[in-house]
Amino acid sequence: MEYVIGIFLGIGLAASSGFRVFVPLLIVNIASLAGMVNLTSGFEWMGSWSAFAVFLTATTAEIGAYYIPVIDNALDTIAIPLAAISGTLLSIAFMTDFPPMVRWTLGIIVGGGGAAIIKTGSSIVRLKSTAFTAGYANWIVATFEHIVSAVLSVLTILIPIVTGFASVLLIGYFSFRLSKKLRTHR
Repeated sequence: MEYVIGIFLGIGLAASSGFRVFVPLLIVNIASLAGMVNLTSGFEWMGSWSAFAVFLTATTAEIGAYYIPVIDNALDTIAIPLAAISGTLLSIAFMTDFPPMVRWTLGIIVGGGGAAIIKTGSSIVRLKSTAFTAGYANWIVATFEHIVSAVLSVLTILIPIVTGFASVLLIGYFSFRLSKKLRTHR
């Protein structure tokens, strides 16, 4: 059962990374400092006080930047690969007792891929918001993404199987929408 919980923790937190890169890292750090989660060997640094300072600073900067017009869209271009990295790290951090090859393969494909898919989808939503409202509604999109990332991260820590399964559905939905969009633009 611990395998399943670890995988669903990773998937849920990776999905959260697709909305905000640093929010789930900060929440995992706080949960680790509070003794609510155990990180796999080699990832204990994510639960340190120095990581808390880094993740808090990065989260504050990321959230603030998404409220600045033009910067928000520019940030999305670098946030997609960063979300993939964050999703990979968060997935791997909870896969205890897995061989390294399996852990890294699953982390990159499921965690990193899932986070990148969600981030790409949310970036398209922001671009549409910019196109239709000249960026005036982007703060609404940003606020929604902040809230979803924080709530999904906390719920994943508290009820990993339910939110992990919901995250699989969310990633599937974004994958379907993106593939449909790509097919119509050919």
